[in-house]
Order: sequence, then C-alpha cells, then structure tokens
Amino acid sequence: MFHAPTRRLALLAASLLTLSLAVVPAEAQIAIGDAIPMADVRMKNVNDKDVTLASLAGKKGTVVVFTCNHCPWAKKWQSRVAEIGNAALAAGLGAVAINANDPAVNSEDGFPEMKKRAKELKMKFPYVVDGTSDVARAFGAKVTPEAFVFDASGKLVYHGTVDDSPNDAAAVKSDWLRNAVNAVSEGQAVTEAETKAMGCSIKYRGQKKAS
Repeated sequence: MFHAPTRRLALLAASLLTLSLAVVPAEAQIAIGDAIPMADVRMKNVNDKDVTLASLAGKKGTVVVFTCNHCPWAKKWQSRVAEIGNAALAAGLGAVAINANDPAVNSEDGFPEMKKRAKELKMKFPYVVDGTSDVARAFGAKVTPEAFVFDASGKLVYHGTVDDSPNDAAAVKSDWLRNAVNAVSEGQAVTEAETKAMGCSIKYRGQKKAS
C-alpha cells in the first residue's frame, strides 16, 4: 500500500505522463535557405492519388501552405490562398496546400470536406492530407494558414503569413505571400523573407513515429 506522500508522487508522475502524451509539439522551424523537408513522403490528394512534395516542385519554385477547413483564420484567407496558388502554377511554380489537422479533433477537417472545399475554391493545385502530421512537424509549422515558398534551387526564401489584412482583401497593404511568389517566378530575391504566421494552432495527429 502506498503511503500518502508516495501516492501523491505517483499520481503526479501519472499526470505529467498524461500531459506529455497529450502535447505534440512541432519541431524547430526550418530556416531561410533550408531545403524542403520530407520531400519524398507520400500524401493523399483530394483526387485520391498520392503525391510527394518532390513530385510537385516547380522549375521556378514551390509554394507550400499548411491550412485546414475549420479554422476561422484559414477561412478568411482561403480564397486568396487558392488564387495565389493557382497563379503560382501558371507562373511555373509548384503549389500545394497541406492539411495536417487531426479530423478526430474537428470533423470539418476530414477528407470529404477537403474535397468539397477544393472544388468550391477552384483550386488547381493539390490539397493533401498529412496523415501523421509529421510533415508539418518537419517544417516546424504551427498554425493554419502558414506559408513556405522555395526558390528554383529548392531553398526556403519566404516563411510566414499571407498578407496584413485577413478580414478584408481590399485593404491589403503588404501582400507578402503574393510578392514572394512573384519574386520567385521572376528569379528575383524576396525582399521580406519572414513574417509572423497568424492562425489556429495545428491539431497534430498522435505522436511522432520513431525514425
């Protein structure tokens, strides 16, 4: 039988273990100049076909946006993300939206809703499931939406938010993601490489698998 202090310590240890299992943090964020992580991991697109970031990379660069269906912030920017991604494709870049959220937390983040959302937004680029959330962790992505732009050599040249006016597209003064895409498409340097990503926390799936 436990003595009272011993029992309290055991309960405390159990509580800490539960918390450690419940919190699934992202890894450190990739830095400007880093390559695309986990580029060969297969992810399911809304057309039911598997793709990899390597297969989606464009000759001029690649746009990766972590997003989801339920987040109010993601919804505010979703039309602009779709527009920018479609424009990126037309300009010779690759583009992909990634949903790393666990649909068990919010059913709106499930695959059927992803298919519906991609169709509504007329997304011409893939919208894929990060089925383990490990791709998001490898990027260090923490919120939705969160954007990463890579240049023609596959190096990160922009990381951050979409623009400075989530509530009103007509009021945008700093169009950071669009400007980064335009610069990369023209082979120019991105003048503002990092901004603060704003959005809902990513609801990571389970624990990261051991490598």
